[in-house]
Amino acid sequence: MKQYKPKEFAEMLNVSVKTLQRWDNEGVLKAYRNPKGRRYYTEEQYREYMGIPKENQVGKTVIYARVSDRSQKDDLENQVEFLRTFANARGIIIDEILTDVGSGLNYKRKQWNRLMEQCVEGNISTILIAHQDRFVRFGYEWFEQFLAKHGVKIMVINNEKLSPQEEFVQDLISIIEEFSCRVYGLRKYRDKMKEDRL
Repeated sequence: MKQYKPKEFAEMLNVSVKTLQRWDNEGVLKAYRNPKGRRYYTEEQYREYMGIPKENQVGKTVIYARVSDRSQKDDLENQVEFLRTFANARGIIIDEILTDVGSGLNYKRKQWNRLMEQCVEGNISTILIAHQDRFVRFGYEWFEQFLAKHGVKIMVINNEKLSPQEEFVQDLISIIEEFSCRVYGLRKYRDKMKEDRL
């Protein structure tokens, strides 16, 4: 996939580099970042911005939704319904819906791993998610860039704008929840071992 530096891309769109930076910050046209943190843009972004239809688009459009535990089943259904409604309103045809129940810190989610395999194999073109943390709790930008290199676009439909402090607090809460569940699980296992010994 062809990549463009901000200056090149700005010239292609007939805007200034400052405008591109502002659009990136506002989420209007998000730039990708290389491992050194430098911005770049893709051919697909250019075609999308200019309204040029995709030629021979290969790959499925998939909805991915996730909740942390089974008690949130209603939230899982709400996510799927919200994403379906969004897709229908924009004429996007959904080929498959994948859902997981599991922590965003856990990379052993069955459907998520299946989705990643299909992306690497070139079978997926677009993934619709409700929030970034529904996909992964940490490292979302890395996964977004990785999938972009395989021609996969992630559409975050209801992107919450949080301050860095709010994001940090949410991440800390997620870590505490994950480890408290593990400690609780170990405690139950230890109690079971005591019963077995008796």
